[in-house]
Amino acid sequence: MPHSVPTHNPTGGTVFGFPLKGFGLFTSLLLSFASAFFTFFATTCLAIFALLAWNLLGGHSVNYADTYRYVGFPAGVIVLVIALPLFGALWLRAKLRG
Repeated sequence: MPHSVPTHNPTGGTVFGFPLKGFGLFTSLLLSFASAFFTFFATTCLAIFALLAWNLLGGHSVNYADTYRYVGFPAGVIVLVIALPLFGALWLRAKLRG
């Protein structure tokens, strides 16, 4: 007896296998803020390690709080400003189509 292989073919498209269709309002907001938080923490981590190397190798004494203020926070805000309209448009498109 042949086995049927289930196929998943979303019509909304995918990014790295992640379907971009059928998000509710809460899911869209959650994804927007989660991507901003991830960006904030990832860029802050990279900035802290870069500043650590800068301070150790160059003999500088730059404050580590600057990594949050000048790298992490702006990066998180930029991603949030991009993600909110993007996921909001996906949610609105799903509401209008069906």
